[in-house]
Amino acid sequence: MSITTEPTTTDTTATRPAAIAAEDLLDVRPLTSVLGAEVHGVDLRTPPDAELTAAIRAALVEHKVLFFRGQDLDRTAHVAFGRAFGPLTAGHPLQGSPEDFPEIMVVDSRRTSVAEGRGPDRPPFAPPRLTLAGWHTDITFVMNPALGSILRAVEVPPWGGDTLWTDLEAAYEDLSPAVRELVDGLQAVHRWHGYDVQPKEGAAGARPKAVHPVVRVHPESGRRSLFVNPVFTRYLVGLSDRENEHLLRLLFEQVSRPEFTVRFRWEPGDVAFWDNRSTAHLGPVDAAVTTHDRVLERVTIVGDDPVGPDGFVSRSLRGERFS
Repeated sequence: MSITTEPTTTDTTATRPAAIAAEDLLDVRPLTSVLGAEVHGVDLRTPPDAELTAAIRAALVEHKVLFFRGQDLDRTAHVAFGRAFGPLTAGHPLQGSPEDFPEIMVVDSRRTSVAEGRGPDRPPFAPPRLTLAGWHTDITFVMNPALGSILRAVEVPPWGGDTLWTDLEAAYEDLSPAVRELVDGLQAVHRWHGYDVQPKEGAAGARPKAVHPVVRVHPESGRRSLFVNPVFTRYLVGLSDRENEHLLRLLFEQVSRPEFTVRFRWEPGDVAFWDNRSTAHLGPVDAAVTTHDRVLERVTIVGDDPVGPDGFVSRSLRGERFS
């Protein structure tokens, strides 16, 4: 179930037949009243046909993040499933990919263990880094962020390592009318944060940057969402430093409120498919205090240019379209 939103200029009735088809073809079990659902009875090792693809897509727009338990996918099947929903991007604009699979990005806890102080010498009672900083929407530092991301669990710890998602449409709708009116006409600059990883060849020093509407209109549902995140959003265009500090803090706190979130406990073979146009997510907050390895692999679907309620279309400030 989704939170009801105010009508926009897009006619959402066009999505209803697809939603009905999704209910007929899929066993969809919502996890919260806001977002997230488990989908049962689907074997992702076989690429879905057109009808099943449309049903999954409709469920994705409605529930924003879908979970498929116990899928025994290899990299080839992972890529094939993603391609059913559109062209895939490179694994990441700056980081490398596995040989022969340029579409895949590997999320491996061992790559960041040194930077995060993770390992057997770290005190087991060290507190996790519970900040807003980890909440993000994938690759918003490019002008056309991914439509969606599909993450597959390869190796997961026996406990911990959960991922959280937040509903950016619910976060927007919960704002007061006066604040919604204010942010509807604002734009924000997003930039690659540049954390210390080994970039792929030729990418060193490249820092993509784009300007996006603060409120994004979903191209399929017509619903509005807050399109900002603490990792990549740097500043609001045309506002003073003081105004930026206070308004961004308000918006970042809004998108991370617990009532808008769903938490997923990974098991090997699980697949999560989320709508990058209406969600943000947070990686494991306990990654720095465990000695267990965690390896997941992700593909992303080429996205369109975000559009705001006032018609503003995202544009690049540095870098090219991501494909």
